[in-house]
Amino acid sequence: MVRTRFAPSPTGFLHIGGARTALFNWAYARHHGGKFILRVEDTDVERSTEASVQAILEGMTWLGLDWDEGPFYQMQRLARYEEIAQQLLRDGHAYWCYASKEELEEMRVAQRAKGEKPRYDGRWRNSKESPPAGIKPILRFKNPLDGEVIWNDLVKGEIRIANQELDDLVLMRADGVPTYNFGVVIDDLDMNITHVIRGDDHVNNTPRQINLYQAMGAALPQFGHLPMILGHDGERLSKRHGAVSVTQYREDGFLPEAMINYLSRLGWSHGNEEIFSSEQMIEWFELDHISRSPARFDGDKLLWLNQHYLKEADSERMAELLMPILNQRDCHPDQGGPDLREVIELLRSRTHLLPELADSAVYFYRHVHAHQEHIDQHLTQEAKGVLKDLLGTFESCEWNAASLAHLLKETAAKHGVKMGQVGIPLRVAVCGEPQTPAIDRVLELIGREEIVKRLAFSLQ
Repeated sequence: MVRTRFAPSPTGFLHIGGARTALFNWAYARHHGGKFILRVEDTDVERSTEASVQAILEGMTWLGLDWDEGPFYQMQRLARYEEIAQQLLRDGHAYWCYASKEELEEMRVAQRAKGEKPRYDGRWRNSKESPPAGIKPILRFKNPLDGEVIWNDLVKGEIRIANQELDDLVLMRADGVPTYNFGVVIDDLDMNITHVIRGDDHVNNTPRQINLYQAMGAALPQFGHLPMILGHDGERLSKRHGAVSVTQYREDGFLPEAMINYLSRLGWSHGNEEIFSSEQMIEWFELDHISRSPARFDGDKLLWLNQHYLKEADSERMAELLMPILNQRDCHPDQGGPDLREVIELLRSRTHLLPELADSAVYFYRHVHAHQEHIDQHLTQEAKGVLKDLLGTFESCEWNAASLAHLLKETAAKHGVKMGQVGIPLRVAVCGEPQTPAIDRVLELIGREEIVKRLAFSLQ
């Protein structure tokens, strides 16, 4: 059975790159009827926080990336790492290194001075010296000295790394906490992970991990390394490109289905399909459709997708999402005013984000007074004369969009003006802005009593 995992480090929030890695692992497991495991790699004790853990879980839940097992926490598995460390020591695959931080720094300085790549020189690998007093040792792996590590990467194809390029990596720190490369191998073994799908910044870690698997006589998972995500300018994705946390996108008004759709197209494709559901992605997802080239983050494309999903989303769900945003704007659709679902149907095609939709709905629930420049431009004495005529008619006319549209046309003809010379001043008077959806439908939804009250106020 296929078993994939997502193993974030809780030193920050869930960002675009991590969310895409989680999505691809989730989709691959779901496509093959396998299991998706969540593991929190929290061995960086100084930087790991519970707030980051919760933000990661919250982000994945919002995206709908449900996990089958976990979350597992590395700091709860220290005894297991110690057990394997002792096994490697007994089998001659590891050794204690007593080199101090000062020694190691001197070694690196000397290597750089010679134009060499800084690396541990193996001074304690076969040492017969007595351990120095006062130094807590670290445990190092005896990496093979010759040969090469070869694997067929599921994304990049065959990769070869000479063992001479690798030094003896640290397995256990002096405080008994495992390093990343050691902990991840033990975890993946214990959790029966069959496919390790992660960012290509881990390519250099893979040969070290393969050597560890082989030292333990364990079967290897298959490895696939995803291309990095770049900003629109070709630079590594950063905050200035919009690489904020996934939960920030939720706060900014994106829908999770838009984010999932967008993330899936960052380096993966199915023909020329641009818009598809999570279910369709699961049906189509295979690793051989992942590009080997870096993906480019395009904020405009994400906005376009979000607008599409705002148009398609169920109005009942949209109303639930909009209600708290409108409450923040001193609007309370649950306490009166038009049915929020009808307002959404009228406005949704004109906006890209939920807060924009909320902003455009405000005048349906309270009188928004126009800026002075709009008043000066559109509420002229001539326009007020037309609106006063309308005010008298509004109090007794039939109140539906068709009748109101007919009334506005009649009023324009009566005063010898164009429809815009009626509609725009009316919008400014009752909505506070010169542009709205069809004014007859806006009037119908806001309702006779409120429209008459607003219009009378604006004509004072």
